Amino acid sequence: MMLGGHSTGPDRFGTPILAVSEVSGLICDLLDDARLHQVWVRGEVTNYKDHTSGHRYFSLSERNGRNSALINCVMWRTSASALGFTPKDGMDVLAWGSVEVYEPHGRYQLIVREMLPAGLGERHLMVERWKQELDAEGLFAPERKRPIPLFPHRVGVVTSPTGAAVQDILSVIDRRYPVEVVLSPTAVQGDGAHIEIAEAIRRIDGLVDVIIVGRGGGSFEDLFPFNHPDVVRAVAACRTPVISAVGHEVDTALCDFAADLRAPTPSAAAERAVPERREVLGELSGYEERMRSLLLHRLAASGSEVEDLAGRMHPRRLTRRIHERMQRLVEHEDLLRRAALARVQRDRFALAEVRAHIVGKNPLAILDRGYCIVKSGGSVVRSAGELHPEDRVVLLMKDGRCSAVVEETTYDRDL
Repeated sequence: MMLGGHSTGPDRFGTPILAVSEVSGLICDLLDDARLHQVWVRGEVTNYKDHTSGHRYFSLSERNGRNSALINCVMWRTSASALGFTPKDGMDVLAWGSVEVYEPHGRYQLIVREMLPAGLGERHLMVERWKQELDAEGLFAPERKRPIPLFPHRVGVVTSPTGAAVQDILSVIDRRYPVEVVLSPTAVQGDGAHIEIAEAIRRIDGLVDVIIVGRGGGSFEDLFPFNHPDVVRAVAACRTPVISAVGHEVDTALCDFAADLRAPTPSAAAERAVPERREVLGELSGYEERMRSLLLHRLAASGSEVEDLAGRMHPRRLTRRIHERMQRLVEHEDLLRRAALARVQRDRFALAEVRAHIVGKNPLAILDRGYCIVKSGGSVVRSAGELHPEDRVVLLMKDGRCSAVVEETTYDRDL
């Protein structure tokens, strides 16, 4: 017996007795498996009900011969409001969500957050897988983007030759900035269109200054070729800058991420490919006006400078300036001459003083006053004690010399 929602213990055979809530809890734990969360499930819609609250209740079933399987599903109002179609019984769909258990009833169900028709859903999954692969290759890296030339001479267009897109592009370019347009025709939808689009891109690459790749609006199926890796790789490998213009503004294709610039429509792509002629002419007029103003200002300044030079070079003024310069030269010459004479006079006085000083220091100068110098044996005799009788000496006088023999020496120590 169970009281208060708890087990009452084992039965007489020793088997545990579980409460209903415990069983539901175990089921919940078992369903808490990562493989049952955020999964895609394909099946056939049955028992579809669109509740007045906005919630959707239905089941997904699968029949395989005699075997069949069914899982209950619920799609809450917030998710159901984003559905792009109305599910019906018997429709093959792809549902994305998680398996959860409703414990009060002990019932598990798939909580659906997104649902697509099976064929379309598989293609959405394929595009998501391609996007991850191409992004991993670095084809969507921002640093790969190149600037669109400001003034192209030739614009290439890769699109259908019979579609409205090419007419829109030609009309916009002719109106804005007429340049040569080179069409590289291709199919833009249907089986094998991606092969033609990639080939059309490679065919025109290098022959123009900028390439517009795109088409007009359409369904996801119509735009699908522009998601194909062949087209994305062709755009990424282009040497010429590429503008992608696939569908309308709300549409997005993988080639948009690989292109150097994405435009919301073909007409917008044409506007981004060429400048506006009136704007260019307006800018040129502005440049012309500024250049004219600068030139007139320069001419006025040059005219004033020429007039000044002409006035300064007038013969009368020039003669007066020459006379002024000559007068200054004469004055400078007189100053230099007087300065030179004064310097020479000072140098003469200085030399005379030096000469007198040298003469005063000359030992031979004393001979002019009647003195003589006695030399014996080539040496000057400074003392009488150095001579002896019979010594031969030489007497040096101011105008000559003579030889003598010492007869007697008197050595006076008091002198």
